[in-house]
Amino acid sequence: MNRVLVGVFAAIVLFAFGHSLECHRCDLGFWNMCLTTKMTCKPGEQCFSGTGKAAHVIDIKKKGCLRSEDCNQESIVSFFTNKTLYSFNTTCCATDLCNAAPRLSLPAPLLLAVLMLSFVGVHFQV
Repeated sequence: MNRVLVGVFAAIVLFAFGHSLECHRCDLGFWNMCLTTKMTCKPGEQCFSGTGKAAHVIDIKKKGCLRSEDCNQESIVSFFTNKTLYSFNTTCCATDLCNAAPRLSLPAPLLLAVLMLSFVGVHFQV
């Protein structure tokens, strides 16, 4: 009986406080390199992934939490002299860890061929 009461109490507490959204965080990444950690968003925030170009050449990336009203917009980050450092597009999502990098997907036959060649190369020193 005590276990049931503890379980019900825990469920009520969790429901009362709500669920906080957890997102990947990367303060600033270049090209496809972005060191990520996990963070918890504040109420009214969503996970976001942002991409942009610095100096019209360097790909930059950011991830984290963003206010819902700032989602899916382009922003310009400029230096105090009104020189544009980079333009930035954000895309938001609202499920836990939804702002992860897309997975690399290879067709199954190609993946199998690569694995077979690796196996043959290791065992027969081709």
